[in-house]
Amino acid sequence: MKSIKDKVLLGVMCTLLGIVLAIQFRIVQGNYLDGRIPGQRASELRIELKKAQDEKQSLMEELDKYMKNLKTIEESASEDSAIIKRLNEELERHKSIGGFTRVKGPGIEVFIDDPPKDLDFGYDGSVIMYSYDYLLRIINYLNSAGAEAISINNQRIVANTEIQLAGNSLKINSIPTVPPYTIKAIGDSDTLKSALDWRYGIIGEMRNVSNLQVELRGVEELVIERYNDIIKFKHAKPADEI
Repeated sequence: MKSIKDKVLLGVMCTLLGIVLAIQFRIVQGNYLDGRIPGQRASELRIELKKAQDEKQSLMEELDKYMKNLKTIEESASEDSAIIKRLNEELERHKSIGGFTRVKGPGIEVFIDDPPKDLDFGYDGSVIMYSYDYLLRIINYLNSAGAEAISINNQRIVANTEIQLAGNSLKINSIPTVPPYTIKAIGDSDTLKSALDWRYGIIGEMRNVSNLQVELRGVEELVIERYNDIIKFKHAKPADEI
């Protein structure tokens, strides 16, 4: 928008400057003859001056017109910018809800590891990996307690996150992970803790039934990374387009 305004002002200024210089040159040329300007020449100069003044007035009116148009365009652009700003804010909000932005805030951390090595369960492998339903249950409890963002070993939990045993690792968002597991959740720390750690809650079950090592603590501020993959819809479409 500024380039249009600058071009208009520059054009008007150049035109006015050319007119003034031309008039001054002609007056100086007349004064050069000992200050004597023939009557006919004086009349011609008056006509040219009137013409220059009329042209200047016309240019000023045209400039005013351009300035009004420029103001209208700027106001329109300002309104568009406000709309775009609101749309961007709405987009960022939905991206945050969907897990596509890095977020921070108060919440809890849950550290989970296999039983101590001196306990023999009669089989090789990781207890928490074979009992990964504990992780799924914890996610459900946290969601029901109002968690606003959850991650496991820095893998953001979103709507299409999968947690499944694959060989000697547990895949989360298709990324192989192994114990220990750190679960982060942003939300009201007291509410989130009470959803997991109560008399017959899941934390007690993990410790007492499966002998897992579990530590739960509140955190004033923690960071949860964004979901790093791209969600593609092949079959689902907005209902209005069907």
